[in-house]
Amino acid sequence: MGQVTNNDGTRTDVKDRSSFIRHVVINIYPDTLCWIRDFTYSFNDPQADLYFWHPSFDDYPIVGVTWHQANAFSHWRTDYMNNALRKNGISDVQAYRLPLETEWEYAARGGLDLSMYPWGGPYTRNYQGCFLANFKPMRGDYIDDGGLLTVIVAHYPANDFGLYDMSGNVAEWTKTTFNQSTYNFSWDLNPEIEYNAKDTDPSIMKRKVIRGGSWKDVAYYIRLTTRAYEYQDTAKSYIGFRCVQTYMGRQKDDNPARASHVYN
Repeated sequence: MGQVTNNDGTRTDVKDRSSFIRHVVINIYPDTLCWIRDFTYSFNDPQADLYFWHPSFDDYPIVGVTWHQANAFSHWRTDYMNNALRKNGISDVQAYRLPLETEWEYAARGGLDLSMYPWGGPYTRNYQGCFLANFKPMRGDYIDDGGLLTVIVAHYPANDFGLYDMSGNVAEWTKTTFNQSTYNFSWDLNPEIEYNAKDTDPSIMKRKVIRGGSWKDVAYYIRLTTRAYEYQDTAKSYIGFRCVQTYMGRQKDDNPARASHVYN
């Protein structure tokens, strides 16, 4: 039994915590028309027709989902996993979620702290002259790197953590709210800025950090240090996501060289 203070200053008695829980239903199906809406005067109709339907695209990255949808999928995935574990008498795992901006960059670097790109060098080509990511390598030339739009995941080499497509192909949502002054006031030990913007909030409050760059971006945006943003209620044909779980602790025989977080 307790009391809460309303916006008008009055107080209301509450019997349990259920009154603090907000239930929201979110349709997590992707926006199939993002391919056409994002690029006026383009013939992206084939992508809009089949990208989310045909098995030829099964191994392509998901796009056309908002930040809210990515979070909703993470909650569903957590419940799905834990329900299966409970049936087999296994303890719950940490929740799936979007990575913090700092977690994303740590994973993308693959242990190479001063690297410009996930593969370690300052260049976007290897010694044979082949591009190392799917991006826009030259003015007006999207196909010089081997992909016009998105390409199959893991088409390019992984970084030293074994993670693919941390730069290029599609940019990725993070959990972090975008603020240009983040580095000036965030906590050094575990920096994070979150703000759960409402539908009625101004657009500037709805900005979320995206990282990694995409198939439509020039090399600057696929650098590990480049920050960009998109609005949490928009779905784009060049933004996807991946889930992360917080590492829960070590067992006696664990390898101490393992990373502190597990990406999927």
